[in-house]
Amino acid sequence: MTSSPFADYAARLNLTAWAETQRETFTPGRVRVELLAGLTVALALVPEAVAFAFVAGVEPLVGLYAAFIVGLITALAGGRPGMISGATGALAVVMVALVAEHGVDYLFATVVLMGGLQFLAGLFRLGKFIRLVPHPVMLGFVNGLAIVIFLAQLGQFQPQNEMASGHGFQWAGPWLPTNDIVVMLLLIGLTMFVIWGLPKLTKLVPAPLAGIAVVAALVIGFGIDTPVVGDLASISGSLPEFRLPQVPMTLETLGIIFPYAIVLAAIGLIESLLTLNLVGEITQKRGGASQECLAQGGANIVTGLFGGMGGCAMIGQSMINVKSGGRTRLSGLSAALFLLTFILVGSHIIELIPLAALVGVMFMVVIGTFAWNSLRIMTRIPRVDAFVILLVTGVTVWQDLAVAVLVGVIVSALAYAWNNASRLHIIKRDSVRTPGAIVYEIEGPLFFGSTAGFAELFRPEDDPDIVIVDFMRSRVVDQSALQAIEDLAAKYEAHHKILRLRHLSRDCHSLLRRAGQLMVDSEDDPDYGLAVDYDIRTGIFSSGH
Repeated sequence: MTSSPFADYAARLNLTAWAETQRETFTPGRVRVELLAGLTVALALVPEAVAFAFVAGVEPLVGLYAAFIVGLITALAGGRPGMISGATGALAVVMVALVAEHGVDYLFATVVLMGGLQFLAGLFRLGKFIRLVPHPVMLGFVNGLAIVIFLAQLGQFQPQNEMASGHGFQWAGPWLPTNDIVVMLLLIGLTMFVIWGLPKLTKLVPAPLAGIAVVAALVIGFGIDTPVVGDLASISGSLPEFRLPQVPMTLETLGIIFPYAIVLAAIGLIESLLTLNLVGEITQKRGGASQECLAQGGANIVTGLFGGMGGCAMIGQSMINVKSGGRTRLSGLSAALFLLTFILVGSHIIELIPLAALVGVMFMVVIGTFAWNSLRIMTRIPRVDAFVILLVTGVTVWQDLAVAVLVGVIVSALAYAWNNASRLHIIKRDSVRTPGAIVYEIEGPLFFGSTAGFAELFRPEDDPDIVIVDFMRSRVVDQSALQAIEDLAAKYEAHHKILRLRHLSRDCHSLLRRAGQLMVDSEDDPDYGLAVDYDIRTGIFSSGH
């Protein structure tokens, strides 16, 4: 008896089996590195979660609870050890309209539905479609996200009451006094210098954690007046409590939350799966897309039921974790538990950390995330690929990640179709076996983009009585191609000439109606399937496998 998807997911959550596989990995040195990496990530999560809560128009603890719950569950069951998830800005900007119009309980209900949709995506293994994202789109994604992370940090140079009001970063200001900005820039520079220089001396302590500790000690020891985490908001709180969203269980409610849930689920999965691929390239790991969908879905269902704003993978914090040495699930697990500890008992300490130190860490993340090599190769790669990189980067900054990836994939697909359409051509020669006949050897793929050019290659009125079309070096791809062959057969039939088709697959034999009897069987006929289905009742083709 085959196991169900739910049984498969339960097996993935078997922590005993997971612990057995990790036993050799968890040496004392590895545990120390993982815990310190988790502490570094937790410190960086605090201002991000608070800021994104303000953007969404909810209380800071709503963002912190989401960072804890989503981070905890995805650390245990996610598709890639080393990834960090939590409340993100990409989701917060979508949530703000919902919260403003309907209140926070509708947000919680939406997050639960969002998680359900993501869970279904995992059950049906839809995560595998992330492989359709071309590499230029990935480069544009990381470049755009690096710019977004950089711009998000600029909000720390503005009065914190602007952030708390939900306005977020505004180019027009107001800005902090010049002296305060200078002090922050010096502290940011010191943090970045420590992060850059410490690995050259020792790797016992993660460089980002050391940078935060040095700058915090300097600010506290010398009483330097600079914004600290406590200026954003108090992060003190209790354990999150279970509560069902207080919304009417009606179709009207579903009509309100479903559109938001669809958008949030798509954005969350796209950002999570792209981050999964990025972390996989660094850690040399592959797979796990469907498992990540399941984990993200389960995490968002739980966080919605415990008063959190939902979340997804965070590329910035994931990069901090990986660069700090985090390679196993322990780093993500410890980051979530450290964050909970900050909320419960350590808020008075964490609130003293200068924001400049955390901004410095994120600036180093920006430098490490941006694909600088994409600038060097821009003049050496095809112009379409260079355009896609710039387009996705710009749309990520201007709109959001989901729109940028969708636009990039569409443009790349259209460019691919155009390039393949221009590859179709023929070699025309006299037939050796059939005197008086002419042979058209087709080269290149025949699909919807090349059918117009295919039709223009033939002159039925000028050809001899017997014409042979050889598809040995071609491939019939879709229904449009089949229809083009049918139309060609009709043209030769109208001129009372004989058309023979060679080297078409058995799939073509069975699907062609008018031209089916014109096939010439050969032992070396190709064997491939077409992306069409044939409806016997209506006699038409439709998109299929």
